[in-house]
Order: sequence, then C-alpha cells, then structure tokens
Amino acid sequence: MAVYLNTNKPLENYKNLYRSKYFVDKSLLIEKLSEVIETSDKYVCVTRPRRFGKSSALNMVGAYYSKAVDSKEIFDTLNISKSETYIEHLNKYNVINISFNEIPDNMKTYEEYINNIINELKKELVDSFDIKDICNSDSLKRIIEKSQEKFIFVLDEWDYIFTNNLFLENQNNFLEFLRNLLKDQSYVALVYMTGVLPIKKYSSGSALNMFDEFTFLKDRTFDEYFGFTEDEVKMLCNKNKNISFKELESWYNGYLTAKGVKVYNPRSVVKALQNNYCESYWTNTGAMDEVAEYLKYNTLEIRDDVIEMVSGEEIDIIIDEEFRAGQGVPRTKEEIYSAMIVLGFLSYYDGYLKIPNKELMKEFEKALKDKSFGYVSEILESSKRMLKATVNGDTKTVEEILHDVHNSEIPILQYNDENSLSCVLTLAYLSARDTYRIEREEKTGKGYADFAFHPRRKNDTAFIVELKKDEIPEVAINQIRKKEYVEKFRKENEDKKILAVAICYDSKRKEHSCKIEEI
Repeated sequence: MAVYLNTNKPLENYKNLYRSKYFVDKSLLIEKLSEVIETSDKYVCVTRPRRFGKSSALNMVGAYYSKAVDSKEIFDTLNISKSETYIEHLNKYNVINISFNEIPDNMKTYEEYINNIINELKKELVDSFDIKDICNSDSLKRIIEKSQEKFIFVLDEWDYIFTNNLFLENQNNFLEFLRNLLKDQSYVALVYMTGVLPIKKYSSGSALNMFDEFTFLKDRTFDEYFGFTEDEVKMLCNKNKNISFKELESWYNGYLTAKGVKVYNPRSVVKALQNNYCESYWTNTGAMDEVAEYLKYNTLEIRDDVIEMVSGEEIDIIIDEEFRAGQGVPRTKEEIYSAMIVLGFLSYYDGYLKIPNKELMKEFEKALKDKSFGYVSEILESSKRMLKATVNGDTKTVEEILHDVHNSEIPILQYNDENSLSCVLTLAYLSARDTYRIEREEKTGKGYADFAFHPRRKNDTAFIVELKKDEIPEVAINQIRKKEYVEKFRKENEDKKILAVAICYDSKRKEHSCKIEEI
C-alpha cells in the first residue's frame, strides 16, 4: 500500500469520523478549495491550535479529491454534494498526502528524515506511472515532472519540526525543500497545508511566500470550518440528553473567529459528550509548561496580567503579528501573548485578550498553584476555605481571607480602580468554580446581582454576593432583599436554603466587613 501517493489512508480515517455519533459536516470547505484549483491562489495554508479539527479536515480533503478511492457514497450524503462543482472534482486527482510528524525512531538527523520522504515518494511515483527514463541524479521534482500528471498536495503538520524544536540547524533547509518542490511548478493543481504555527517570515519576505495564510487571528475565509460553531454544539447536544448546552457553553465557550463568531474546541466538546461529563480535556502539557515558566518569573509582568485574566478581566492590548514557525523564543509581551493565542491558551478579539473558558482557566489555575508563585498559590489554596466559610456563615474567616488577599503583593488587588474589589472576590472564591456556576452582574429580580453562585450539585447552597465600598453590610443585604435578587434562585432551588452575602470595604480603615443571612 502506498505511503504518500494516492493512498486510501485519508478515506479510511474519514470513514471512522463519519461513522462517529458526534460527526459534524464541514464538507463545504471543499467547495472553497475547488474554487482555487489550478489558479494563482492554489497555495492554501490553514493554521489553528491543536484539536481544532485540522487533521479531520485534511483527511476529508484527501478522501474527496483522490482518484485512488471511490468516496461518492459518503460525500453524496454531505453538504458538498449540493455544490455545482461537486461531481467535477470528486475522485479526479492524484493526491500526495504527507504528514510531517511521522518520524521513525531510527531517524536521528534531518537528512535521514527528509530523504526517507523523498526516496519513498520517488519509488511510488516510478511504480505508479511506470516512469522508465530515470537516473540516480533525478530530484523528486524531476521525477514528478516526468510523470506528466497533475497533483494535489495535502500536507499535515508542516511545522512539526519547528513546534518540537527538531533539527534546528536545518529548519531553513526544510522551508527551501517545500519551496523548491511546490513553488511555480506546473504539476501542482492545489496545495492544502495545515499546522499550528504560521509560516516563518524573513526580512525579505518568506521562502513560502506563494501561500495564502489563514490563521487563527486573521482567517475570514475558512473560519467556520475549524472548531464547532455554537449552532453545531447545540445540534450535538440534541444527541445526548445527559449534558445541556448551557453546561458545555460554560466549560468550552470563549474562542472567537476574526469575524467574531463563537467557536468551540471540537475535541473537548466531543469528549465531554462521550463521557457525559464536562472537565478539562486539555492534554498539551508541554506547551503549558512553557507558559508556566513565563508566569513563574513574571516575564514582562505576564503573571500580573494572567492573574487579572484568571479573576475574570480582559487585557487591553494590540497584537498585530502572530508568533511564527522558527521565530525562536518570544521576547516581547506581544510575542509571548501571540504564541499563547496561536497555541490556543488565550482568546483574542478586537484588541482584548482573555482566558477563553473554564477548561483553560483550570489549566492556568493549575500552573499558578505552584508554590514558587508565593502569594498566588496561597490565595488559590485559601479559596477553598473561603467557600466553606461562606456556606457555614463564618463571617470572621471570610473577612480574614479578604484581608490577606487585599494585602498580597499582587498590584491589581490594591483597589486602584473600580474593578479591583471584584477581582479580589473572584480570586477569593476561585475554587468555587469547580462546584458552582458563577455569574457576575447577573440580571435577576429588579436589578443586577454583583455575584450569583448557582450550585452544580443539588445539595450545595446557592448564594448571592453584593459588594459595597464605604458602606455598612446592612445596606448590601437590604439591596438584595429590596431588588428581589433571590427570585431567580427560588425557581432553580425550590425549598433550598439561599444565602445573602454582603461584603464591604472601608477605604479609610482599610478593612473588610461581612454579613451573611439566609433569605
């Protein structure tokens, strides 16, 4: 069986996806690709974080175009079958499919790695097209030309050696290999290339400057085909009555396309539906370790920003350029954040940076719990005590914890602006996110509650927190009663205890006071 040329592997992989319970039809991606076949726009590079459906789309593309298979039975049932060009391109092309992450263990050098691909592909070309007039000096490009055929190149994880820091001294050679193989070659009908990192740029441009790049930050063409849209997640929820869309949304919502469309990480959504349980399914621990290093040494005040984001705030920052393959260690704050966006740790839209969802929030919390973070790890640990003290009506402990958080060495918690008190509260109740859905400024009754804690477990106590500066707690308690904040909770928690929690800060005495009443 062929390894690279006209292999049936993409079809077999796509069949497995197609048969899965939580399959989502993204086949109209093919219609857009067919528009650029054998045009000057035939070089397409799509980059996204891991687990955003790049390989699934790549298998779909190979399965549709390859003349080595008959995939009509599958694609007849998909949205692409309604396209005017559907039959014109179905199973009509020679497809060269290369996954650059497939490196045999016995290959230790770049030369062994790239020559293995070249030699295997040469052999498959010679055998498939019965090429006779060949000599040892013929390059891969020359062999392809001798076939007198047109090819679609489907290239997966093009940036693998960059993201894994392999063959550092030969990475530019790899870019030249791709350029020589693909650029301005008459045998190229289409190149569809995917990876995590955008293409490396030189001062004079790029070795691969023939590609149109569609990146996480700037793609307005293929954006809806990578990641599940909100409507698609709702559709999948209809196949599983054990998990509500609201629960999936609270865990996995938060990424936005360049056009502002909400997208969800497909792997996390599917895993939650398969397991009937929402949790963090993030497994890219190596990259998170790098992020933790930035936090540990507070590089360029990155940790201060992350603490603010963990507390629920957004960071106002302009990021114009994406972190790219072969760029080296990011050095400026913008480069560090760009790398974190590209890797999927942060969400960026319209000049605002944030931690996208609860799943990623858990990963940042995990990183910040390291004892080397001092006050931060202590705050996270004490947040467990804060929740317990609140539901037990232990106002003294609540006041002590708030005092400790406020007096930490974290600049954003020094009450320099109107959001600081909310940040303190968010961090103080951080562990409550595990068992509560926490809403800020929630519409309820006749107004907006500062913080509403909705229990995820039926036996936990619901509570409302109202914040006041330079007021007594009774004022906050009376506001909760007068504006009937509790009414929404009554519908959700019939016959259950609901607490009104007043937290006040006296700016002259620099002290917190707390009052907790059942309501």
